[in-house]
Amino acid sequence: MPDRTARRSPLPRSAAVAASGALVLALSGCLGTMPVDPDGTLESVTDGTLRIGLSAEPDIAELGSGPGDPPDGPLIELANDYADSIDARISWTPAGEETLVGLLEDGAIDIAIGGFSAETPWSERVGTTRGYSDLPDLKGRTVVWLVPAGENALLSDIELFLDGKAGS
Repeated sequence: MPDRTARRSPLPRSAAVAASGALVLALSGCLGTMPVDPDGTLESVTDGTLRIGLSAEPDIAELGSGPGDPPDGPLIELANDYADSIDARISWTPAGEETLVGLLEDGAIDIAIGGFSAETPWSERVGTTRGYSDLPDLKGRTVVWLVPAGENALLSDIELFLDGKAGS
């Protein structure tokens, strides 16, 4: 009668290592890189044109004083610095908040900045950065930047940039 207590011999160590490696490679291929932009926004604006919507807000993001004058203020400087960090030039679109949210939803702009706070009612329709209260020259005002919903690579890149600027 056969000995039922005998164990099967385990896979040779090299086969187990190869199987583990194949599993890791398969899973990494399925998961891809996180975070991602379904519409590829970060990739398309890097070394290209970053379309920024501007909702004017006194003392932090103001329209140019005359026709053709660029906007001015601490948020504008941050936006310019962010664009520089991804080698992008900026195309500005000044408008009211509701219009800017619609433009984000339609893919007509990539970011919206202005007097948006962490309590923005628009967060149900678009993505928002964390609230930042310690950005340079904002005098403690908490602001968020808006991005198209789901464009998480762009959102993460902006937050990493703003994290580096916070408290300076």
